[in-house]
Amino acid sequence: MQIIRKFTFDAAHYLPSYHGKCERLHGHTYRMSVKVDGKPDYEGMVMDFAEMKKIVNEKVIEQLDHKMLNDIFDVPSAENIAIWVWNTLKPCIDTESRKLDEVEIWETESNGCVYRGN
Repeated sequence: MQIIRKFTFDAAHYLPSYHGKCERLHGHTYRMSVKVDGKPDYEGMVMDFAEMKKIVNEKVIEQLDHKMLNDIFDVPSAENIAIWVWNTLKPCIDTESRKLDEVEIWETESNGCVYRGN
């Protein structure tokens, strides 16, 4: 079974090696989905949504929200952000009964990526 929680954060970036308008400084309201796969526990939950929110806010949102992403990533593409989020959350979420399954990062309504740790 998979559970999903959605988050948003606002950040600025530019793509230094890209040739187009995204090479200039601009911002996004990023949308992010965190998906966890597992079996419900004795309370009937794969993971408490409040626990997921606390972990994601502490480990990811507080690090990225209203930040200049180029100060954190050499190339702050949606792909690299998704990999970083995965690597940051996996040790905090994985237990014997649940595993981080997927991270989605959306820069716009129509442009995003999915990372499954591969």
